[in-house]
Amino acid sequence: MNFFDFKVENITGEEIELNQYQGKKILVVNTASNCGHTPQYETLEGLYKTYSEKDFVIIGFPANNFGAQEPGTNEEIATFCKANYGVSFPMMGKISVKGDDMHELYQWLTQKAKNGVEDSEVTWNFQNYLIDEKGNYVAMVAPQESPACDKIINFIEQ
Repeated sequence: MNFFDFKVENITGEEIELNQYQGKKILVVNTASNCGHTPQYETLEGLYKTYSEKDFVIIGFPANNFGAQEPGTNEEIATFCKANYGVSFPMMGKISVKGDDMHELYQWLTQKAKNGVEDSEVTWNFQNYLIDEKGNYVAMVAPQESPACDKIINFIEQ
């Protein structure tokens, strides 16, 4: 199983098959509107604008798992992201990224038995996962790292 085997709902409720991103490098990030890391939206949007024409996409997954920092509805989240940060990269519907109700995509992202690379725990909002053009898990980047850190830029540019 790989990233492209999953289906999710986008922020407007439409079912999205992730295989539509085949051939692109992907950064998956869990987001929140009321977090100290929320300004990372600006950096993420900058990365997206810089590299989207070079077969790179960012996919945001709002989640309310940490300190209730994403309490809004999908519609409120979409409005916030657009109004405050001009977010144009794909945003999916709000999901759970940890706990008993963890979304199956995040189960794959966090379990070596499923992704074949490493175990990781989502420790806070704005944790990044890198997925290659074939849908394979590459690495996790901690939320304290800037989305414009060397590890992510090198992944995009290689």
